Amino acid sequence: QVQLVESGGGLVQPGGSLRLSCAASGSIRSINTMGWYRQAPGKQRELVATISSGGSSNYADSVKGRFTISRDNAKNTVDLQMNSLKPEDTAVYYCKATLRIELDQYFRQYWGQGTQVTVSS
Repeated sequence: QVQLVESGGGLVQPGGSLRLSCAASGSIRSINTMGWYRQAPGKQRELVATISSGGSSNYADSVKGRFTISRDNAKNTVDLQMNSLKPEDTAVYYCKATLRIELDQYFRQYWGQGTQVTVSS
């Protein structure tokens, strides 16, 4: 079994900062891409940022220059530093990992349970 557990969400004022963390655990053989997605009420889930095992990152245009994604391959963790937060960043943030578990030859996608981020004064 694989678990992705997110932490770090909460309520913050506009212009403030939050740091989200996600830890993958279980019988993991290898992790390819890790990333963060978000879903606001009434909207589809959207990509926020992804990072490859080699450290190459990709960001949604709406967060470029404000958010930074990073990962620790030794610990199977991925973080999202969010600065200059705006009310439109309010959403449930989900961690995703494309990984291969022991005794499985395929890479599969796994999701965390989500963490709420609310940006409001």
